[in-house]
Amino acid sequence: MSSSFIHLHVHTQYSLLDGACRLKDLVFRAKELGMPAVAMTDHGNLFAAIEFYELAVAHGIKPIIGCECYLSSTTRFDRTSQEKETFHLVLLARDLEGYKNLMKLVSAAYLEGFYYKPRIDKELLAAHAGGLIGLSACLKGEVARRLMQNRFEDARRAIEEYQEILGKENFFLEIMDHGIPEEKMIHDGLVALSRETGAGLVATNDVHYLSQKDAEAHEALLCIQTQTTLSDPKRMRMSADQFYFKTAEEMRVLFAFAPGALENTVAIAERCNVKMDFGTYHVPHFPIPTGEAKEAYLKRLCLEGAQRRYGSLPGKVLERLDYELGVIERLGFIGYFLIVSDFVTYAREKGIPVGPGRGSAAGSIVSYLLGITDLDPIEYQLLFERFLNPQRAGMPDIDIDFCFERRGEVIEYVAQKYGRENVAQIITFGTMQAKAVVRDVGRVMGLPYADVDRIAKLIPNELHITLENAIQTEPQLRAAIAETETTARLIEIAKSLEGLTRHASIHAAGVVISDKPLTEYVPLYKSSDDQITTAFTMKGIEKIGLLKMDFLGLKTLTLIDDALKIIEERTGEPVDIRTIPFDDAKTYALLSRGDSAGVFQLESGGMRDLLKRLKPSHIEDLISILALYRPGPMQSGMMDDFIKRKRGEAPLAYPHPKLEKVLKN
Repeated sequence: MSSSFIHLHVHTQYSLLDGACRLKDLVFRAKELGMPAVAMTDHGNLFAAIEFYELAVAHGIKPIIGCECYLSSTTRFDRTSQEKETFHLVLLARDLEGYKNLMKLVSAAYLEGFYYKPRIDKELLAAHAGGLIGLSACLKGEVARRLMQNRFEDARRAIEEYQEILGKENFFLEIMDHGIPEEKMIHDGLVALSRETGAGLVATNDVHYLSQKDAEAHEALLCIQTQTTLSDPKRMRMSADQFYFKTAEEMRVLFAFAPGALENTVAIAERCNVKMDFGTYHVPHFPIPTGEAKEAYLKRLCLEGAQRRYGSLPGKVLERLDYELGVIERLGFIGYFLIVSDFVTYAREKGIPVGPGRGSAAGSIVSYLLGITDLDPIEYQLLFERFLNPQRAGMPDIDIDFCFERRGEVIEYVAQKYGRENVAQIITFGTMQAKAVVRDVGRVMGLPYADVDRIAKLIPNELHITLENAIQTEPQLRAAIAETETTARLIEIAKSLEGLTRHASIHAAGVVISDKPLTEYVPLYKSSDDQITTAFTMKGIEKIGLLKMDFLGLKTLTLIDDALKIIEERTGEPVDIRTIPFDDAKTYALLSRGDSAGVFQLESGGMRDLLKRLKPSHIEDLISILALYRPGPMQSGMMDDFIKRKRGEAPLAYPHPKLEKVLKN
């Protein structure tokens, strides 16, 4: 590598409310400084791994996947006291084995060792040490802690223990200088221990933000985390403004006294070569109850479904079925359809309301014949290629609606069938949005609530609005910023923190099912209420080839089910909602009046106004309304054109006569 220094200790935005390095900015900064590699070492987690890896590779930077772990001084199962010593230890993955071990360590830290923080211990580290490089970490590392306690021999023993666990050539002593007196106090001890034990010195900067000018914003971030204010003398603080992404020259000046400490960063970076696999699918094995080949079993289920749906086997259905099955088999997704069909069948057999289908999956005759959807794609001329395109690789994506109150039963069935260690819900992250971050920063600055509230209310209530957008479009906000230095500082700090990751939570629908224990592919995370999720988001799960399902809990289905039960109680006759006709004139009259409160997707004010203007008279009109009620058609005037043509107030025009058959509806 051409660089003389590589950052190996970096906290991204996924060191929640502690790291302030946005992933894209981090990669750009490394590139700007001519550094060919950079590490991510977030506190106790690997949340950023996939996104960081992709960004770095895309910009020609080598990604070094790591984690600053919390290590119990006793055992990860110790719950006797929060004050028991917990050390920091940086672990970097050298190769795929190391990356897999890192995932297992981080998962166990949450699932077995969580006590205020996710903790590992030396027993666990020894069991998963292959492919890892260890760095002794900051002042909270075991070696540094012992040196500060003047326990030189204990520090030496700790080094020898790490060398024994990781391999002598795989453990390094981190030497830092952020202008903190305690760091300088132990420099001589670290140099002496390096000489005596053979553990190489490695110069690091504990990076929490990219630029020195971001130090104040980072202090505000810590206050948000700890629910304190900047004026609180007892608050957690960094005690210096040096925790930024320093240049190689700045590091060279700081560590001129430590021979090899900068060169070792480059040597370590050269040894870290994790290559992630984004081209393999890990679909779980579906047990075929009849012992048939899975291809034959799927086809038989579809043919049986065709008899139920149509009462016969129409030629156009068989033709479409053969085509779809060919694509599904060629892409390797037979197991996928069998799995979805199985848990939907289970739900229906247990009386759990299931939706008729939504999204592109409704274009599949296989989905229809298996009972996954209740819409005939041939009758409604729906395209299979919108769902599965043989020219475009990618996992299929079927969203299934279940009764809100009984969705958990279906997830439990899947966990029992495929193994609890193979099934989990999926994580999602909340970020600090414009209005909320202004309120947060105002609180930590100790500003009066009324003043902060007034500023926050000047930011438009638009989804994904940024502070910069708001400043450009709102004259009153610009005036408020110009009016007082305090408001200007509030907005400046808020802009620095805007968009950072604030918290982890559980995705409303996402469930992942794997062919092996999930920790083979993805780290796991346990939330504060003991819910286990993946540590990667939906996008990451799809990227590494795991089977992701959307189990949506829909209150509307619960409501419909309750209504059907009441009708049956009152009339003595059961009602099958799937047999309700689509040509009921009274229903269209009701919708044309805008009386759609409580009707799924048709109850907003804007949608009710659209219904009154368009006056739907058949099911295709409702399909069109749902497609038109989106920003693009509304802003382009397409919606108005459609309404005029529907009413006969504007002529129908086709770009070419051959398109009339396709576009007429």
